[in-house]
Amino acid sequence: MKGTNLGELEELVMLSVGILYDEAYGLAIQKEIKNRCKRSITISTVHSVTSRLEEKGYLNARYDGATPERGGRRKRLFRLTMAGQAAIVKMREMRQSMWEAIPDIALANG
Repeated sequence: MKGTNLGELEELVMLSVGILYDEAYGLAIQKEIKNRCKRSITISTVHSVTSRLEEKGYLNARYDGATPERGGRRKRLFRLTMAGQAAIVKMREMRQSMWEAIPDIALANG
């Protein structure tokens, strides 16, 4: 397994895969990030990140059946692995811990 630290985009992709669950494929992940984060990423970026997350052991991929709407091509669907689920929970806990450590005064004067 490659390095286990998550970058921001990797985290967003993993969260999108979790949200989409059984419908998490490249274009759907791209749209989910655009809709929720107002952030545009290319489909090649999505493919690159999902590949990297597979190498880290955080995602599994499988192929869905071909459809006429996709010109006979099959969708590559992603799911979080147990390690992927643990990684995003750990990330959420770490972020929450840091937010809780900010004094109220620091946020009030920001």
